[in-house]
Formats: sequence, C-alpha cells, structure tokens
Amino acid sequence: MNYCILNGKKSTLVKGLLIQSLPSITKPLMRTRIEDIDGRDGDIITKLGYAAYDKTMKIGLFGDYDVDEVIAYFDQSGRVIFSNELDKYYRYDIFNQIDLEKLLRFREANITFHCQPFKYSAVDEYVELTAVGHNQVDFINRGNIYSRPRLYITGNGSFTISLNGTQLFSITGLTEGETIIIDGEQMNAYKNGAYANRSVSGDYSKLKFNTGKNTITWSGTVYQIAAENFVRWI
Repeated sequence: MNYCILNGKKSTLVKGLLIQSLPSITKPLMRTRIEDIDGRDGDIITKLGYAAYDKTMKIGLFGDYDVDEVIAYFDQSGRVIFSNELDKYYRYDIFNQIDLEKLLRFREANITFHCQPFKYSAVDEYVELTAVGHNQVDFINRGNIYSRPRLYITGNGSFTISLNGTQLFSITGLTEGETIIIDGEQMNAYKNGAYANRSVSGDYSKLKFNTGKNTITWSGTVYQIAAENFVRWI
C-alpha cells in the first residue's frame, strides 16, 4: 500500500484518504549561468547550486471519508516521507490548493510538494556520541553528496574543534556541562536558546561532512558531540 508521512503522521490514519500514486524518484536540477563571449569557442558555464523542485502525488477518497480532515492534513509544511523511500525525508511546502471540486466529484486530486533539493536520512537523523575517554568521534555520511550538519557540543571552558584534520572552531565560555549548537546550514551558533556567535571563532562554511567517514577531534574538555542532518542525498 502506498502512503506518506507528513510531520510524523501517516496518511493511513486520515479517514478515507487513499494514496493512489507516489511521486517518482528524481534528482534536482543544477542551476547554471551560461555566458557566450565573442571570440571564444563554446561558452562559460557557472554552476549556481541545486534547484528546489516539485513532486506530485495523486490521492483519492474512499468509504466514509472526511474531506475536511484530508484538506487539513495537506495544509502544512515541514518534512515528508514517501513509502517508496522510507529511509529518507524531504523538506517541503505545499503552495497549490487542492482542487476541491475535482476531489468531491471524482474522488481524486493531485498534491504538489515543493521540495528542497536535498533529502535527508530518516534513520540516523540525529546521532549522539560520548567524547569522554576519547580524543575523536566519527560520523558516517552515507549519502551521495556532502552535508552541512548541525553539531551539538557539550563541554567546559574553552576548546578547539577540528574536522578531518583541519581546525574548524575555537569555542570559549562554556560553563560545566553546557551545550553549544553550531548550525552548518544557517551558519550560526546557539546556546541556551540564544545566539552564541561571540563564543565561536572560525569559518562556518567549513563545517561540511564529505560522503563517507568524517572525524571530529578536539583539544580541551569535551564530554559529548552529537550531529544532526549529516546524511544527505540528491
């Protein structure tokens, strides 16, 4: 049976909702800028990053359905898992309204998910490793493209953090057992729910997990390191 999971709720729990067909599994397009220069053979192609794209799913109604519950279910954004890719989730928005007339008359309609280009692991979305008694921890990016994870570092005082042999950050001012969060996508640091960029010295853009094993080392007192959204595919 086809189904989807929106923000943790399975579509089979919605009264009378049937997923008739799932979106096909495709890759996002690379955005490019192409320049022609007089006197030069060919052109210059500049890669601008992967584009967000749409994935369309066909739904139907059956039995003693509740159309209001169905519409409410799709009136949200966040994370979606499709049953043909249960180990991955997409970040999505739904901008197009459901054709209510078609849904009621023919008991079927299309749902268009506007998905961001990358998909993430629904299995090891968040992994926490103890640092006590060690001088390094390893995280495995099982995806097929680099990721920009969110790190949760619990420690004391001041210390440095390195990734794959290159120093990333110097972190200062942590009290005993305090956790600082460094977000590689947002390029910000947080502590106790507030911005903590003054506690971090380094280049956020270098927080990048390659595919395969990524080794984090440190100097100073670090008790625990966790990584979130560190497995990524296109």
